[in-house]
Amino acid sequence: MAIYKLLQNEIVPMERTTFGLQGIRERQDLQNLLKHQINIIAPETLVVAEEFADWEDSKRRIDLLAIDREANLIVIELKRTEDGGHMELQAVRYAAMVSTLTFEKLAEAYGKYLADNDIEKDATEELLAFLGWDEPDDDQFAQQVKIILASAEFSRELTTAVMWLMDFGLDIRCVRMRPYTLDSETYLDVQTVIPLPEVADYQVRIREKKQKERKSRENSKDNSTYELHVSGVEFPSLKKRWLMFHIVAGLVNRGIHPAEIEESVNHVKRSIFESLDGILDEQAVQDALMRESGNAKFPRYKRFFSEAGQIFHVKNRTYVLTNQWGDKTIEAANALAESFPAANIRFEVAVN
Repeated sequence: MAIYKLLQNEIVPMERTTFGLQGIRERQDLQNLLKHQINIIAPETLVVAEEFADWEDSKRRIDLLAIDREANLIVIELKRTEDGGHMELQAVRYAAMVSTLTFEKLAEAYGKYLADNDIEKDATEELLAFLGWDEPDDDQFAQQVKIILASAEFSRELTTAVMWLMDFGLDIRCVRMRPYTLDSETYLDVQTVIPLPEVADYQVRIREKKQKERKSRENSKDNSTYELHVSGVEFPSLKKRWLMFHIVAGLVNRGIHPAEIEESVNHVKRSIFESLDGILDEQAVQDALMRESGNAKFPRYKRFFSEAGQIFHVKNRTYVLTNQWGDKTIEAANALAESFPAANIRFEVAVN
């Protein structure tokens, strides 16, 4: 969207330009200007370090490190490019690196920053005053590490990655800085594009809802393991899908045809076997299954026990068993135990 200068008799469009065309350098100009006016892209924050690299075995440097009023650290990455490069990956790495900083270490870094900028102030006193603290409190310090990405533009790949990281609870923002020119003067349009200010609260609520749903699914997931006895053979500590495989394998080894097994678990409401012509090996089976995959992103053969030693050969046909049982696993296992009592199928939850 264009920006215009409103005059008394006309509206004059400003010309979109780039930092490069205007001779504005990334570190020497843009970074140097913003560190003294950081509120332009990060209100209510205090810059405490520039080109921060207080860690061993790494030459990587954070453009600007800041802190907010709640004592959260803020990694600020700047780019003058038109796509943002890979700044989100760099920033995540930096956020992890500074996540263990203590108040004392930050005060040391801030002291160096003040000295480098010829500011004669006590770092600890300035930090405490900014935070409104009487004394350092490491229990309340750096509870979060936030990220601000500031660039002339952001690629679709970058914004997609940022939205995904936000879904997992990372506080990350994209601030777009577009330069314009008019009458030999340069103007800067600064906009927060992620999250959009007018929907930021809504996005936070959606993100929190997704996180709760994800946590609920993780908490409800059944990770039980089972001890199985089938045809006199014992199998300890089996996940549910392997419980089903060994039950079915035991039945096939007793000469029970896959069609009979499938009939006994008809409540599953879908075929549990893939039947293929001929005696096929692992590679041939997987090739055959992939030919039926169409444009599916997930390889179809991975939905079956299709590796060597897991494939059944019966009367010049090859059968592979599904590994997708969902919440029907135990019901199906009980049905097979009842249908084929001679196999003496017994299973119980393993005691860990």
